[in-house]
Amino acid sequence: MKKTVWIFLLIGMLGCKNTKNPGEEPVTEGDTIQVATEKFVLPEIPALIVQPELRHEFLIEHYWDCFDFADTAYTPSPEITEQAWVEYINLLRRTALPKAQQVIKTMILKSEQNKKLFLYFTDMAAKYLNEPNSPMRCEELYIPVLEVMTQTPVLNDTEKMLPRHRLESAYRNRAGTRAIDFRYTDRAGKTGALYRMDAEYLLLFFNEPGCPSCKEHIESIRRSAVMNQFLSERRLTILSIYAGENMEEWKKYYANYPPGWINGYDPSSTIEKRYDLRAIPTLYLLDKHKNVLLKDATFEEIENYLVRIYVM
Repeated sequence: MKKTVWIFLLIGMLGCKNTKNPGEEPVTEGDTIQVATEKFVLPEIPALIVQPELRHEFLIEHYWDCFDFADTAYTPSPEITEQAWVEYINLLRRTALPKAQQVIKTMILKSEQNKKLFLYFTDMAAKYLNEPNSPMRCEELYIPVLEVMTQTPVLNDTEKMLPRHRLESAYRNRAGTRAIDFRYTDRAGKTGALYRMDAEYLLLFFNEPGCPSCKEHIESIRRSAVMNQFLSERRLTILSIYAGENMEEWKKYYANYPPGWINGYDPSSTIEKRYDLRAIPTLYLLDKHKNVLLKDATFEEIENYLVRIYVM
């Protein structure tokens, strides 16, 4: 897919400088994002900063220096401001998480001086970092935004209700914390519990019968060399959970799950809220202590994590 940004490398002293025209390569240090007569100007990186990692750090810290957050007359446009936001998030996704969280929080705090822009950028954060189907979704980058929203004087108590709810959900089952325990029932009526499972690594696979994406995930797991290796060595257990209520449909679909998987459903109908299942399928990877290693991860993220473990 073509993009609307061209690269113009500007190496010089600190400042904000205009460039020529828009283009197609990913944004990088010293570029500008420009469409028609409007432009989003990125800072120039001092020539004395030569190490790539330091240049990257300078760029993310000063990315918005030339943007006037106090301009109440400015009307954000998808071609300019939203494109700048997308490139900014792309840069943060290539940054160590603690630094990325600090930088995005600072940026959102800057936008507090103009409620219109504050609402615009927090909406952009929700769109790209929180929407279930966004390819840029990253809850850990969205959390600092929510933390600002729940504390800011810009919003009233009513306006803070949704951010508070989202922050509570984001904190639940967060990577590095212990997953919330739950009970499940298998097709034979036998009850099990998450905390009673003995597994070096546990893959939670929340899914629904007949869901096309669920079928794709099942086939991906079937074909994954590293997952099959972990399964054969009994280092990985897969717990497939149906969070819906149509037991007959689930029982009919049961034969589609690979042998060796543990399959169950949620008899309490509460797991959907405890695990924030806004999109199906949802995958979690846990360690033997039921600590969350990966939350709401893609299949590729889980597979790559296991590959790194296996080659260590």
